[in-house]
Amino acid sequence: MRKSSKEQAKRRRVPLPVPTAWFSIPSFCSAHGFSEAFFHKLSQIGKGPRITKIGGRTFITHEDAAEWRARKAETAVAAE
Repeated sequence: MRKSSKEQAKRRRVPLPVPTAWFSIPSFCSAHGFSEAFFHKLSQIGKGPRITKIGGRTFITHEDAAEWRARKAETAVAAE
């Protein structure tokens, strides 16, 4: 069964999701495969990523996340 041209036009107008410029703490943890509790533990001991506070919200930029991953990789290589 064919869809009407109105239905087809409506389906085409759905905007694509826009990638965020920041990670929230939950999205950062999800992207890196660990819990928020572990994130807070890392932050408390000074081993978490740099955070940015805007108003009452906390974010991690993609650049800060990449820098944090690079530091973790260097630490892992140095430990070998």
